[in-house]
Amino acid sequence: MSALLVTAAPQHATTRLEPLTPEAYRAHLARSGTARPSFLQLPSWAEVKDGWRPQLLGWGTGDGTLTGVALVLLRPFPGTRKYFAYLPEGPVADWSDPDLDGWLTPLLQHLRAAGAFAVRIGPSPAFRRWNAATLKAHTGPGRRLSDVLADEVDPLGTAVAERLRARGWRRCGGDSTSDSDGADAQPRHVYQVPLAGRTADDLWSGLNQEWRRNVRKARKSGVEIVVGSAADLPEFYRLLGITEQRDGFRLGRSLAYYERQYAVLNAEEPGRMRLYLARHEGETLAAHTMITVGRRVWYQTGASADHRREVRPSNALQWRMMLDAHAAGADVYDMRGIPSTLDPDDRAHGLLRWKLGTGGQAVETLGEWETPLDGRTNHTLYRAFQAYLARR
Repeated sequence: MSALLVTAAPQHATTRLEPLTPEAYRAHLARSGTARPSFLQLPSWAEVKDGWRPQLLGWGTGDGTLTGVALVLLRPFPGTRKYFAYLPEGPVADWSDPDLDGWLTPLLQHLRAAGAFAVRIGPSPAFRRWNAATLKAHTGPGRRLSDVLADEVDPLGTAVAERLRARGWRRCGGDSTSDSDGADAQPRHVYQVPLAGRTADDLWSGLNQEWRRNVRKARKSGVEIVVGSAADLPEFYRLLGITEQRDGFRLGRSLAYYERQYAVLNAEEPGRMRLYLARHEGETLAAHTMITVGRRVWYQTGASADHRREVRPSNALQWRMMLDAHAAGADVYDMRGIPSTLDPDDRAHGLLRWKLGTGGQAVETLGEWETPLDGRTNHTLYRAFQAYLARR
């Protein structure tokens, strides 16, 4: 693939941006020991997302050394030749660099030339963290995460937010935690269980009493946990439909979507995506998917039946997945999205309560940030795009 070079402003003349092959992109991630990419920034994810035109880009310093990479997904704006550019949980770059212009400027120039009217990114630094004990102590009517003083505030996340805001980027959903639910395409609030430096006994001790009781009950009831295969995806999808109807949400994904995801992620690296099944008396009662990239592991999607819930198949599944992530040397077990509500009467709070039982941390990421690109037409299309999102 020929390289399209885009040079930044003169003070950053040594930084350039060029298209990469999937092989060069993956080689950079393998060489970069400090890079902790999301699975949404892998080359294989481009094959998962139907309807988007992907680009794999890399920043270099002129001597052939890459300093960062990005998967960009371009979505056409109906009736135009313009695109909305999306970098899910990316780019994979040095966010600690105080001079973001050194690599953001070439990116924006390149995307404008490619026909993009606006760009959305997902910076990787965390913003705030709350321990499980803190949130349990502050659960109450009408309460939200924003009402609780965080146990940790990440100075890098704070600095990145200030730098982006100074450059005209807008945080999707604004800065209020209470207004952010649903504003980002990816969850702003996630739940993480730290694994680094802990033993399996430490993890067990970290579970609350209810979780330990449920895991024991599943074991005593004869719940069996197995790693499935692509042949089990239809059963997973059937259970997902039951879960969506029971819990009042709709992901809107087809069986073909999960089959494609399973195929392309595992083609990139065997075992990257796993399907775990909880079986009881020969019947599959729950099925969860797990994704591994380096020393990061995500619990992605969970599904369960409406009956025999008393044997606690989902608790048994999560415990097995957590142990497998720990045995594989993962630093963190990411349980993905949580709501920001701490109100026990709010239906959405049940998901947070369940995850709190693992003893980890609620994490507010920086969320997603947008900016229109230069030009009157681009700004007009961006306003129309925002109006469309507001009506959804």
